[in-house]
Amino acid sequence: MKRNILVIGSGGREHAICKKFLDSSKVNQVFCAKGNDGMKIDGIQVVDILENKHEELINFAKERKIDWVLIGPENPLMNGLVDDFEDSGIKAFGPKKSAALIEGSKEFAKELMTKFNIPTAEYKSFSDFNLAYEYVKNNSLPIVIKADGLAAGKGVVIAETYKEAKHALKEMLVKNTFNNESPKVVIEEFLVGEELSLLSFVNETGIYPMATAKDYKAIFDNNKGPNTGGMGAYSPVEYVTEEIEERVLETIIKPTINGMKSIGTPFTGVLYTGLILTTNGPKVIEYNARFGDPETQVLLERLDSDLIEVIESLLNNKEPVIKWKEAGVTLGVVVSAKGYPNDYETDISLPNFKKNNTIKIFYSGVKEKNQRLFSDSGRVFLVTCSDVSQEKAQEKVYTWLNEQNLSSFYYRHDIGGTIKKTN
Repeated sequence: MKRNILVIGSGGREHAICKKFLDSSKVNQVFCAKGNDGMKIDGIQVVDILENKHEELINFAKERKIDWVLIGPENPLMNGLVDDFEDSGIKAFGPKKSAALIEGSKEFAKELMTKFNIPTAEYKSFSDFNLAYEYVKNNSLPIVIKADGLAAGKGVVIAETYKEAKHALKEMLVKNTFNNESPKVVIEEFLVGEELSLLSFVNETGIYPMATAKDYKAIFDNNKGPNTGGMGAYSPVEYVTEEIEERVLETIIKPTINGMKSIGTPFTGVLYTGLILTTNGPKVIEYNARFGDPETQVLLERLDSDLIEVIESLLNNKEPVIKWKEAGVTLGVVVSAKGYPNDYETDISLPNFKKNNTIKIFYSGVKEKNQRLFSDSGRVFLVTCSDVSQEKAQEKVYTWLNEQNLSSFYYRHDIGGTIKKTN
């Protein structure tokens, strides 16, 4: 029997997940709540229910005979949407509220790593501005300051000066920019090395790592400027060997999952581990409790297996069959509104893109008016291409971008390496 699937979320990550589901012969319809109007181009059924309306989502799932639900973003996970779906008799893929805390609280994550000897940066937590700034002044620069809560990827500041650190601490602790109930920061030593993201499918039967990916958080070329939700990514990562992957699995991911189980918060879903390869080996930068964005948009292009079958195996605590493309590289570039991640305009008309068999577009912040798409948030869409090498994929993506009329938008020109010429 063909499945009806509901995906929760509205960004490019959810667009990529829904599109991958639609590739399956086992699917009847794929719904996305709240979704965005760009998803309709690929035949995704957009549902006008917000992710925080748990009762409405559950009622919709029952009415439309949804077989199971996948939750994309962090906020509904932290708000216990998986718990609520399961309590109503509907299977949901993602961690329960207690386990989602690994992303929802930086302090929880650091305490977990300390308890189970998982390699990470040295740190200290503060809720008092003066004590926090005193600690910063007694440590060397640069130094990393993280808001202890959900911040849509924007709650991390790498302070190069004490003035920058003071400003960040005031924003997070005094002004409470991220509207946390009890504002707190985690201050970490700055680690040097190459970064990568390793996402893993997790259920009671095991841990199943995905292909490696590299995400670009900073807004400007050369990794300058404030952090964003992510400006591009590629997969696989050329400098990550099988030996490194095995070391990460044995010293970081397995102890994390086993540790969470031992403290009574077992994790099921997708664990995102942000890593840095230091001279002392791989260390954890951050955890997320779900698919990453924009990593998902490139990773799912590399998945040869039926994602429906993979998720159903995980939901039923069976061992999934997961195959990844062994050759080639997939690279994606985010196009954002100018000014993002700070103040930016919305309601900017998107060009009419011509169909291109080598380029895929995943929409994140768009709305439809008069049969045209307009921008509706900071990150607007992501463009991906797969090819035999990183350089060829990069060249095709940037060639396509440079051919479009994107003067009202912004994107980085160095995703995947060498700086590209601006428009």
